[in-house]
Amino acid sequence: MATEYLSTKEAAEKLGYSVQHTRLLIRQGKLKARKPARDWLVVGESVAQYQKRLDFPNKPDRNHPRRLSSVVNVATVPFRSPFRYPGGKTWLVPRIRQWLSSDNQPRKELIEPFAGGAIVGLSAVFEGLVERVTLGELDEDVASVWRAILYGEGEWLADQITAFEMTAANVQRVLARADESVRDRAFATIVRNRINRGGILAPGAGVVKKGENGKGLRSRWYPDTLRKRILNILKHKDRIDFVQKDALTLLEEKKDDTDVSWFIDPPYVVAGRRLYKYSEIDHDKLLALAGDLSGDFLITYDDSPQIEKLAETHGLAVCRVPMKNTHHQKKMELLIGPDLSWLAS
Repeated sequence: MATEYLSTKEAAEKLGYSVQHTRLLIRQGKLKARKPARDWLVVGESVAQYQKRLDFPNKPDRNHPRRLSSVVNVATVPFRSPFRYPGGKTWLVPRIRQWLSSDNQPRKELIEPFAGGAIVGLSAVFEGLVERVTLGELDEDVASVWRAILYGEGEWLADQITAFEMTAANVQRVLARADESVRDRAFATIVRNRINRGGILAPGAGVVKKGENGKGLRSRWYPDTLRKRILNILKHKDRIDFVQKDALTLLEEKKDDTDVSWFIDPPYVVAGRRLYKYSEIDHDKLLALAGDLSGDFLITYDDSPQIEKLAETHGLAVCRVPMKNTHHQKKMELLIGPDLSWLAS
């Protein structure tokens, strides 16, 4: 019996994916194909077999996104970042484990182009889910912390935190020296992150007054815990790289690398301006770039109809997942990717 072949466009239509993602499945060996000319010819039987794997009950579907109901208990997730980061993804870590383990072997590289507090990248390295991580961050203050920790000033930063007495006068002295060196800026950033309401580092962020139990500035200052987190990162620093770069530029530069997986957590549509210094993002361009990536990716967003529509326009799958914010309010967020079938595993 002769082998039936489909063009990548025909295979994509059968699977409900974009042509770009169908080519990714071929390169990953998940679809059988040959390339006699410029484009692939896909074995029809392998497309049918892949379809069967996707046909599980209530599978995520980009036209009718599945709504997951279980909320992660963040108390069960290790806190590895030195930051209190607004919009941090500690609650998502169990889903990240599920995603990165779906290939049954460690991924070669994970790039987090909107790193921020980098809880996803740190968790992936600490738990052996990836061989290497690259953190990308444009914000100069946040970047200074990662530069200090990863490139020679980590122990100094840990020592400064341990020795620091949290008073208003000492805070002013630290902030006044912030421009003297990368490590001084890093220490000032950690201090600001701990005394600002919600850990917000954007211009205009307010400083705590009474704080928890009337502790004022000391409410979120846990020097021993911060020291331990920094020293633990140092144990893994040989597998962590950092670049201070615009996320869209980083995506453009590495989009053809099939060995890279991406965790993309951009400033959200609604709250981004209040939380981050660099909050203006071309969301349409970001999702278009994601659709062209040669490697696997996972994107998170606030539950925005605008973003959901853009994702569908670019042939991406969408699923709503529940989370609880710092005020213990249950909210829904979006997960976006080329293939979310791993959510059912």
